[in-house]
Amino acid sequence: MGEVLRLSNISKTFPGVKALADISFDLKRGEAHCLCGENGAGKSTLIKILSGAYQPDEGGQIFFNGKEVRLTPRSALRMGIHTIYQEHIVFNDLDITENIFTGSEMSRWGLQRYKDMRWRAEEVLRYLKCDLAPETRLKSLTSGQKKIVEIAKALVFKSNVIILDEPTASFSLSEIDTVLDIVRTLKRDGIGVIYISHHLEELYEIGDRATIIRDGRKVSVHPVAGLPRTTLIRDMVGRDPSSFYQRERIAPGPVAMEVRHLTGNGVQDVSFTLRRGEILGFAGMVGSGRSELMELLFGAARLAHGDILIDGKAVTLSSPKDAIRNRMCFITEDRQHTGLFLEKSIADNVAVANMAKSRRFVARPSEDHRVGEKYIRLLSIKALGARTRVLNLSGGNQQKVVLAKWFNTGGDIYILDEPAHGVDVGSKQEIYKVTVDLLKEGKAVLMVSSDMPEVMSMSDRVIVFRKGRIAGELAGEDITEENILTLSIGDGT
Repeated sequence: MGEVLRLSNISKTFPGVKALADISFDLKRGEAHCLCGENGAGKSTLIKILSGAYQPDEGGQIFFNGKEVRLTPRSALRMGIHTIYQEHIVFNDLDITENIFTGSEMSRWGLQRYKDMRWRAEEVLRYLKCDLAPETRLKSLTSGQKKIVEIAKALVFKSNVIILDEPTASFSLSEIDTVLDIVRTLKRDGIGVIYISHHLEELYEIGDRATIIRDGRKVSVHPVAGLPRTTLIRDMVGRDPSSFYQRERIAPGPVAMEVRHLTGNGVQDVSFTLRRGEILGFAGMVGSGRSELMELLFGAARLAHGDILIDGKAVTLSSPKDAIRNRMCFITEDRQHTGLFLEKSIADNVAVANMAKSRRFVARPSEDHRVGEKYIRLLSIKALGARTRVLNLSGGNQQKVVLAKWFNTGGDIYILDEPAHGVDVGSKQEIYKVTVDLLKEGKAVLMVSSDMPEVMSMSDRVIVFRKGRIAGELAGEDITEENILTLSIGDGT
């Protein structure tokens, strides 16, 4: 198998962050080279460089078929390098043929040759052993079938390299088997495949080699055949615990929330308790169901069945307004789209969540301004004043405004979904301190985090999620990176 792609000493720096450092990587024709690493290791940055979406820092080199190249989205496609991301990039109201040829329509004298495109689409679907009709609209397909259409789009034109980023997330077992069969077919026909998945059983099914990345650096490369899972997991973790944040521990109090057999929104039969003065962490790979659980708890998604008790009393949380009235708060992962009104002032943002509890129907700008100024002082928000638009704040200070918004409701139970995502180190530590201060006031915290040091250093207990279910619970000295990752990945079942 000849080499089709090689990266040499690739680095990528974003403001204040070294995302990749001197990564070297190669891909042979007809092999599946698996890219492994925990959340935030640098895998997504690397594949965006391969797709031409990002340009590497100076000094690194990329070779395609032995020749040095500079990749852009257009040149990557021209060379036959196709990236298929975890999120579907399809048009649901168009049919399969139209999706496959969108942007690359076959035409003559300015007229589209739909019959020719349909014939070519049918040929590629047959090659993929897919019996879907080319005129089927995408909105009627399952998630797995849509992924096959995306692969077909890559194959309808010249393909040398196909990058699959978490291709089987949220798939059924039969859909996973279909995708793995497709990878075997691609390998047989000499196409190089870069495969990224948190499901290690898939790696062992179709992988030839595995490169492990940790904290933006290449740790190791192994042949998959005979590779012990323990070696793989050890290479994926291996951080110095002394670098973790050291928080003050608070004696837990009475039970604030109890959840019994919660099911819905992709979550299956989840039960746990949360005590006052406690941070209960939720770990697991992206797509494992952690955020979906938080949506259920906050009334933002439909509950199929199960019970939620707050302070020993059963409650019905059919909307976020219900949750807020039961003194719950939700700091969402995507602060810019679901946590803040960016064009509004700090004062306006701080006041908005409390309106769900208030009977006030008339705006009080002066009162909102006073409250906004209060939280600017309490949380050390770097702003000229409460009238400053949130749009003009840094990421860390925006996150503090989200916290202020919920503090203003006087809530008791706080859901923190990726609380320090995308903020600088200094702001992270301030957010951690504020969170511990909540515990001292007798509040309780549910914290979802993909940042391993964060979830380990901040949590009193950790519940690990996998495929919408609780894979295990860890406490005390059992909260280690290796234990969390082992439960997150599973044993292949």
